[in-house]
Amino acid sequence: MESRPKAVVMDAEAVSRAITRIAHEILEANKGASGIGLVGIVTRGAALAEMLAERIREIEGAEVPVGMLDISFYRDDLAMRLNPEVHRTDIPFAIEGRTVVLVDDVLFTGRTIRAAMDAIMDYGRPCSIQLAVLVDRGHRELPIRADYVGKNVPSSSRERVTARLTPIDGRDAVEIFEDATDRPEVC
Repeated sequence: MESRPKAVVMDAEAVSRAITRIAHEILEANKGASGIGLVGIVTRGAALAEMLAERIREIEGAEVPVGMLDISFYRDDLAMRLNPEVHRTDIPFAIEGRTVVLVDDVLFTGRTIRAAMDAIMDYGRPCSIQLAVLVDRGHRELPIRADYVGKNVPSSSRERVTARLTPIDGRDAVEIFEDATDRPEVC
């Protein structure tokens, strides 16, 4: 059983507003939905990508293709993980020449995004890759910056920022927990 959160930084309404704003920003920056494909990083990034596609459909009346990407074997800490949890990758559209909006729930060190970009390139050469995240919590270890951010949440490196999304968790929220575990330094 998980402990109670130290703070709830986004409730369901705030998550919904953030998704709407990100959808509008994606449409504005790309002059509509044509040529865009959303690729969500498994697990919550994929759920968020589906939620964004639905919001874009409501706003623009356009269907944006959505895929899901498992980055398990692209991670730079793969050797440190005894039993990596592997999911399926399903990108049902051509990456080649398309603007791919990579979607994840929480941006932290940037290592997940680097792995995702490596994985995307194995599926083709997109025209460009943009990044949409629900939460940017800082503490970057790599020079990666999101193009679309739902909320910036300053946090301690010892805290855990968790996004909850209805398709997976039964509710929408972003919570901060005290992380009592000592994380080993990777570098």
